[in-house]
Amino acid sequence: MNAADSPGTPGQVRVGCAGWSLSQAAQTAFGAGESVLQRYATRLPMVEINSSFYRPHQAGTYARWAASVPEDFRFAVKLPRAISHERRLRDAMQPLDQFLGGVMALGDRMGPLLLQLPPSLAYDPATVAEFLHGLRARTPLDVACEPRHPSWFTADVDALLSDHGIARVAADPARVPAAALPGGDRTWSYWRWHGQPQIYRSAYSEQALAGLAQHLQHEAAAQRRAWCVLDNTALGHATGNALHLQALLQENVHA
Repeated sequence: MNAADSPGTPGQVRVGCAGWSLSQAAQTAFGAGESVLQRYATRLPMVEINSSFYRPHQAGTYARWAASVPEDFRFAVKLPRAISHERRLRDAMQPLDQFLGGVMALGDRMGPLLLQLPPSLAYDPATVAEFLHGLRARTPLDVACEPRHPSWFTADVDALLSDHGIARVAADPARVPAAALPGGDRTWSYWRWHGQPQIYRSAYSEQALAGLAQHLQHEAAAQRRAWCVLDNTALGHATGNALHLQALLQENVHA
């Protein structure tokens, strides 16, 4: 469970943050580099690009980011809000094509794609099936879906997601109990921890991170790849929490 494993290694766990900004408190924990991203990549093996949700990036930007990090580093990338929040998965292939046309420039540094849905978007079988069919016609990449409406947390939805190779995100805080654990395609998992008790703002306690480490170790023991993103970035806690979680996982490996 370390950054040197190949991206397809069964049981590999990758820990990172939503974005690569470094808080003042975490500055000394990272190595040297010409950019913040290069410094970030000296300690953490993946990052989730969230800015792609708000605005498109040129292929050249993705290529530049990919060229600046080690070979074993991976980028997860969030799908644009034009797909999830504006079109709400309907008639969304044009913005999806535009997005994929840029992001594929990450090349072999590409990790999963993330589709985060608005809390108001209820599950509609026909709409979701049509969208997933179009998505899979365009890319075989790993895709994680983070639904937030309670109607998504059923066995039927998990089965549909699994049929399309889509992992359902394990989120904290969980809007319903089932949201705390991964679903959909269970050959791999994607975890997003947003901060507790204040979402995006609170740091996680030692106890909370130890519990998360146990979940990730369970995934590894079952030979399932796991990606874990700390999204409590508003006050800069994500980097410290990610480093501590990674240390807990490494302690277990070497115990």
